[in-house]
Amino acid sequence: MNIKKLARQPVLMLKPYQPGKPIEELKREMKLKTAYKMASNENALGPSPRALSALKKAIPGVNRYPDGGCCYLRKALSGKYKVPAENIIVGNGSDEIIVLTLRAFINKGDEVIIADPTFLIYKLAAQLCDAKIISVPLKAFRYDLTAMKEKITPRTKVIFIANPDNPTGSYVTRTEIESFLNGLPGQVIVYFDEAYYEYVEAKDYTDTLRYLGRGNLIVSRSFSKAYGLAGL
Repeated sequence: MNIKKLARQPVLMLKPYQPGKPIEELKREMKLKTAYKMASNENALGPSPRALSALKKAIPGVNRYPDGGCCYLRKALSGKYKVPAENIIVGNGSDEIIVLTLRAFINKGDEVIIADPTFLIYKLAAQLCDAKIISVPLKAFRYDLTAMKEKITPRTKVIFIANPDNPTGSYVTRTEIESFLNGLPGQVIVYFDEAYYEYVEAKDYTDTLRYLGRGNLIVSRSFSKAYGLAGL
């Protein structure tokens, strides 16, 4: 029997995600002695010495299952960001949190609004959940939050906002975010993907954690970029 006949239709429609090639594979393929890979936005400086020291101390215990609830990490994050620990979830990269969000809230036919172009995983995760994807073009390489808001219907369930955006690097301002959040329907979840939060120095960029009490918001951040832990 053809195994594809057993698979869900949304899975069959997915196109495989093509991640950046590992440096060693690239060097071997191109017959290079040295290569600098920039496509995956990896931190070339690497993790801090304290992080490396903690990893070394943890190595002898790799035969044991870790704390699945990440109790101590969530407690530390709670203290740093002033968010209750019970409101924090830890995942294996932002990709996992994005997929879990849609698996938790999306029913077949629900709408997911994304920008175009933006981080590819939003679309793939929505397809996997059999959602209807509404793509809104960027305007001058920036998110057009007004146009995205106009696309909301009674079937809209999740709106993804990468801030800063990947791949353009543009960001949405505090004023734009506050205007966007005002008057949103109660069934809409806004997901702020802030994987590059630590790199922004603009004064009109805002910390969206301040809006967590205003509605159905999810904010994700990452140890992969600024903290150099992409391989952990």
